Amino acid sequence: MSSNSHRFINPETIAPPTGYSHIVETSGRRTFYISGQVALDQAGNVVGIDNMKAQAEQVFQNLQAALAAVGASFEDVVKLTYFVVDMSEFQVVRDVRARYLNPDKLPASTAVEVDGLVREDFLIEVEAIAVLEN
Repeated sequence: MSSNSHRFINPETIAPPTGYSHIVETSGRRTFYISGQVALDQAGNVVGIDNMKAQAEQVFQNLQAALAAVGASFEDVVKLTYFVVDMSEFQVVRDVRARYLNPDKLPASTAVEVDGLVREDFLIEVEAIAVLEN
């Protein structure tokens, strides 16, 4: 059910992006808004307290599970928004993310450093928008 009807655009009039696309055009008809995912395993336990890599891995596993639940994959993601408590650790997030995303079709992205998330133990939260054909 996965769709490849997305165009990833990086205008020459804007500085080249690193790890994302400036614009994603889609002709899909079913849009899914995936709530921010945090480092909770299936049983609701926090994974990787004080460990950004472990938390990012759990977050991307949760996103992958959410996408699969609607017949989608990371190929269908057109936008990711990252909320992190320490931007100095964002390279760790990029390294984990690289194992899930196609480097030739990177979604539009926003990363925001925040003072805190819903629980003190969380270091990262990521939300996604995916678009599929009917």
